[in-house]
Amino acid sequence: MSAGSNVHPEKDGRRYVLKGITDSIIEWAEGFGLLGLAVVSASEAALQPAPPDLLVIPMVLGADSSLDILTIVLVATVSSVIGAVAGYGIGAYAGRPILERFASDATVARLDALIDRYGSAGIFLAAVSPIPYKALAWAAGAGRMDLRLFVAAGLFGRGIRFGMEGLLLGLWGEDFLGLLEDPLVWLVGGIVGLALFVPMIGWWSDLAGEGYSENQS
Repeated sequence: MSAGSNVHPEKDGRRYVLKGITDSIIEWAEGFGLLGLAVVSASEAALQPAPPDLLVIPMVLGADSSLDILTIVLVATVSSVIGAVAGYGIGAYAGRPILERFASDATVARLDALIDRYGSAGIFLAAVSPIPYKALAWAAGAGRMDLRLFVAAGLFGRGIRFGMEGLLLGLWGEDFLGLLEDPLVWLVGGIVGLALFVPMIGWWSDLAGEGYSENQS
């Protein structure tokens, strides 16, 4: 079998569908300002795939004042956590079947290990990073994690995530975007990114083994 045959049409088709859904959601929300941001932030944390960052970034760049930027960050943060609470409720009501329906066995094992080992710190990591926040909310609900800790960790994590976007783009805006046109910036950023994310990828992969071990014990 040739190297070129290592193609997964099912995965490619799924990505295409998700991209289409994401583009449609963002295009719709752009016409509703803060209301659209609130809807996308809440629904992304519970169900749909479109990240609110795709709205936060252009809204911050177009903001007229620091108060406007703060409002954008607060709306995104609070709405996202409200949506995560809804995701928690979905997990509490539907239980593990919803996780097993929409996530791979390895991802479910990682999420279980993340909550069992790190608790609210695991929720914070998901809130501030690319770890699937909605799936972790389902897992937290299915495992009946303390809701107060879940909300507090989500507010802290999402506040940092959206707050950093607001701070960087609010303070430097076009200057920051201009830096992205410099190839040297991409080179340095790539090196730093590899130094940070390669260990994290290994850690994330190892969580699957921890989750399987804990489920079998």
